[in-house]
Amino acid sequence: MSEQKNKYENKTMWVVLLTAITMVVEIIFGLTTKSMALLADGIHMGSHVLAIGLSWLAYIIVRRVSKSEKFKGNSDKILSLSGYSSGLMLLIFAVVIVIEAVERFYNPVEIVYKEAIFVAIIGLIVNIVSAFLLHHDHEHSDHNIRAAYLHVLADALTSLTAILGLVAAMIWDIPFIDTIAAIVSSLVIVKWSIGLLKDSGKVLLDMEHKDRAHSHGHHH
Repeated sequence: MSEQKNKYENKTMWVVLLTAITMVVEIIFGLTTKSMALLADGIHMGSHVLAIGLSWLAYIIVRRVSKSEKFKGNSDKILSLSGYSSGLMLLIFAVVIVIEAVERFYNPVEIVYKEAIFVAIIGLIVNIVSAFLLHHDHEHSDHNIRAAYLHVLADALTSLTAILGLVAAMIWDIPFIDTIAAIVSSLVIVKWSIGLLKDSGKVLLDMEHKDRAHSHGHHH
């Protein structure tokens, strides 16, 4: 199992680096070209760098802890705790997108379409590469790798809906399609993050064993 975790640790490290580099590049170009879209996406990437960085850190801690004799706890819980925290970030993140989208609905901003679409495509490419890196077998997966994977997928989803929304808005000149697209993708992300919080929360509360027995009739 530990070899599996080391593999995940390396993968999350690469994704953190990739996302961080993209973030820095986008922020620099955003400032130099005065592009709000690039700047916003760069900052937005930053929140994913933090979350996936947390997952990476969790693997490092587990690796250190499993070597230490003093630690008597269940080191896998560290991964669930990290996954839980990451899921919480994802949830907050989706709520923020909804709030921003609703605000934009009331105060439409002038969108530089071609530039915004270009930025969204860069974001999408980075996320697709990251998703391939973080792809994991479900049997071996832990909440930590799942959380990192969901952050990447969430980002890919927002990039994809942004591209579709912007293209539609540009072609038919309906700026609010972009807003609706953002809200739809946020709702999907909310659903994912709540699923992650439930699953990782169960591990943290040692509920797994009791839960399996009556999970069929019991709907919470």
